[in-house]
Amino acid sequence: MLILNTLDTYRTPLDAADSAMLGGGAAEPVMRFVRGRDAYSPTPLLSLPGLAGALGLASLRLKDESRRFGLGSFKALGGAYAVACLAVEAASERTNPPLDIADWRSPAVTDAAAQMTVVCATAGNHGCSVAYGAQRVGAKCVVFVPAGANAQRADRIARYGADVVRTPGNYDDAVAEASRAAEASGWIVVSDTSWPGYERIPRLVMQGYTLMLREVITELAAPPTHVFIQAGVGGVAASVSAHFAEVYGATRPFVTVVEPSQAACVFESARATRPVTIPPGRSTMMAMLDCHRPSLVAWGVLSRAADAFMTLEDEDAVAGMRRLARPLCDDPATVAGESGGIGLAALLHVAGDPELRTAIGLDSDSRVLLINTEGAIDPERYRDLVGASPAAVARNTPGRASLDA
Repeated sequence: MLILNTLDTYRTPLDAADSAMLGGGAAEPVMRFVRGRDAYSPTPLLSLPGLAGALGLASLRLKDESRRFGLGSFKALGGAYAVACLAVEAASERTNPPLDIADWRSPAVTDAAAQMTVVCATAGNHGCSVAYGAQRVGAKCVVFVPAGANAQRADRIARYGADVVRTPGNYDDAVAEASRAAEASGWIVVSDTSWPGYERIPRLVMQGYTLMLREVITELAAPPTHVFIQAGVGGVAASVSAHFAEVYGATRPFVTVVEPSQAACVFESARATRPVTIPPGRSTMMAMLDCHRPSLVAWGVLSRAADAFMTLEDEDAVAGMRRLARPLCDDPATVAGESGGIGLAALLHVAGDPELRTAIGLDSDSRVLLINTEGAIDPERYRDLVGASPAAVARNTPGRASLDA
């Protein structure tokens, strides 16, 4: 199902805070942060000319985040960056002049971070990033995961030194429990979703994602005309929509926000013309997108800068994973997890429907951008769904190391 943005706020200017933290210059401090991390390099922006031709497009590019800093997801940019910012700010209270984010490895930051405990809720990837960031600066970390979260994802979080606490219920229940624990213990919540009175730290997380977009813009000869982007609580979709709107202005791409039908909180908010919480029901296999309440900061951006909202089924996501694993012609193969391939799944659905193509202006001149937001975090599940191991698929992509390594 696809609906166009008909909200009263559509194409109105972003709030000043969103513009400042997600606009054209937003990636600069993130770049200063990642330059202090080991072995930084941009993730690949793959060209898929064979599939573009088959779908009647001018070009198709895929930003592959499956190898970002070895964490397997674009979220490696968000939580870790926010934790580093908080540690630098704490250290700056004792220094004159204040420190810059580039100073995050300094002894002053290490000393300040040692007094901090950061906490978050996660279905896997955000918690891994927060735990990684806490480990790097020397802070303590507690991560709440819903009871049904994949055990391998929880184990990955623990390997970065975090205390992992399983909670009953879904992701939104874990968010509430993390907030209660933080209030009781004096911890700092580093969430990728926001609520009334809690907005700045989620904006820092979203700002971290702008580095990925800066890398895209640097490499592209011409801006994309269309973007299909995943949404859970809406953070990365809002970052994409805001950054491209601010950088490209009137020539910005048409952004379609894609969610699983079982957890389409952004879609239902657009349909209701206000942020809504959807009741929990059947879980989606797209665990990273299994969210039932949109981030208020993300919603404020998406109501202005997203152009369409779309839902898909689990089988569509699997079809996207399989198409990326078995590309057409000489296109590179790509390992995408259950949430990573939904952007391509949406494109396949729209490209095959003449009415939907017309609705979003998709034609032979279109330059489409997709983001593979995560790799195969669970190799066995990936093999079951795709019919090949991540390592076997990766061997078909030049320059890619085995994901089983």
